[in-house]
Amino acid sequence: MDGRLGTGATVAVLVVALAGCGGRTQAETPVQQAKLPPATSSAPTTTTPPPPPELPMGGRTVFPQYRVVAYYGTGGTPALGVLGQGTPEEAAEAIDKAAQGFATPDRKVQPAMEFIATVADGYPGPDGAYSHQVAKEKVQEYLDVARKHHQLFLLDVQPGQKDFMQAVQPYQDLLAQPDVGLALDAEWRMEPGQVPGKVIGHVGAAEVNGVLDWVAELTKSRDLPQKVVLLHMFRASMIPDLTGVAEHPELALVQHLDGFGGVETKMDIYHAIAQPGRFHMGFKLFYQQDKPMLGPEEVLRMTPLPEFVSYQ
Repeated sequence: MDGRLGTGATVAVLVVALAGCGGRTQAETPVQQAKLPPATSSAPTTTTPPPPPELPMGGRTVFPQYRVVAYYGTGGTPALGVLGQGTPEEAAEAIDKAAQGFATPDRKVQPAMEFIATVADGYPGPDGAYSHQVAKEKVQEYLDVARKHHQLFLLDVQPGQKDFMQAVQPYQDLLAQPDVGLALDAEWRMEPGQVPGKVIGHVGAAEVNGVLDWVAELTKSRDLPQKVVLLHMFRASMIPDLTGVAEHPELALVQHLDGFGGVETKMDIYHAIAQPGRFHMGFKLFYQQDKPMLGPEEVLRMTPLPEFVSYQ
């Protein structure tokens, strides 16, 4: 049989169909009104969520995987530190070279730029804060070069007569990025009536904790890798209640000790105020003020051993 009905059979079928449909026309049959399912159906697609962001050289925690080595300063001038010498690209290349001397079998080096984004001033300025923000375009220029070289980027804040929270919050968009950390420089935290450069500033643990809580929550809510935060000091009086500073698993908190001068002077300052049981230790080397400047081999013999080393 070829599947086709003869003429007589066709008429019979039509009569039966019309009788059963109560006079419904062929054009109105349910079979023709209903949509047939597709012949084939594809399996539902699944999307794999992107992996969480990592540090520039991989991983989600800074220490003890890395030893961070940074150049300190700001854009466009060498007066505030070596980072401002030459172009951003020249600075990045110099950082990479300097960092290699600190590599050890148990730790890789993570080069970094510590960029002074808010600079303390000896004059009040338009808002009376005795500080100003560096142009966003200049900050971004250095950040772009740091990323090209897989370097960390730390925003250093010298608040003048602002409190640290006021000075840090404008950088929320930058701090919400996985390769951007923070440095709080208590030397430049002035009380009303004080002028930067005339007195050495200080800050209390409560103010520091307000910033740390905020940065830790930002890091957690964005699922960012651990964020480096430096506390700069070279006198115990700069954060007199340092033991009250809170710890957060989201933050790699560094007590960064900045004394300069002869080797004995630097070591005396370092050992007098270091709290390695509570913080990761940081140490600064000065190209001009240190007489002589310690080399990487000497720094790597220090006790407690610095995990963050910067050049100014």
